[in-house]
Amino acid sequence: MIGEDLDWNEIHVPVDLPEVTDEISYQRVVENAGATWDYFPGHFDPVYAQRQGSPAIFVNTMHVAGFADRVATDWAGPSSRVVRRRMQLVGAVHAGDTMVGRGRAIAKRSDSVVDPPRHLVDIEVEVTNQHGVLCCPVEITLQMPNPADL
Repeated sequence: MIGEDLDWNEIHVPVDLPEVTDEISYQRVVENAGATWDYFPGHFDPVYAQRQGSPAIFVNTMHVAGFADRVATDWAGPSSRVVRRRMQLVGAVHAGDTMVGRGRAIAKRSDSVVDPPRHLVDIEVEVTNQHGVLCCPVEITLQMPNPADL
């Protein structure tokens, strides 16, 4: 549930996360590229994007990463934080598309190398467009709040 922290002790893996969708407008693609100082022409110039074989401008890597993080942290709660992310861009989300994120928590563990121990959850997220075409598989490790502090 968005807005509440999950109790790490009560997470049973594997578990599917709620699907997250996001409408991607032309304006958002351009604004995100500008906000992240990513001036690659494929993020704001439709003629350039089409010459490269894309039907329209497309979101940048940081946009996809932030969206995947949102899928995980919306599920886990506001006190969770991303401590590891591995992603591979295999497609694109274009202006006019709907970005869809589906996640699954696949493992949890306690990292006692540090003091106090960290409570971690490993999550796999698939970012697709509205047609189910895979844009980016993502592996995320979340650090959850210490259950004693909840």
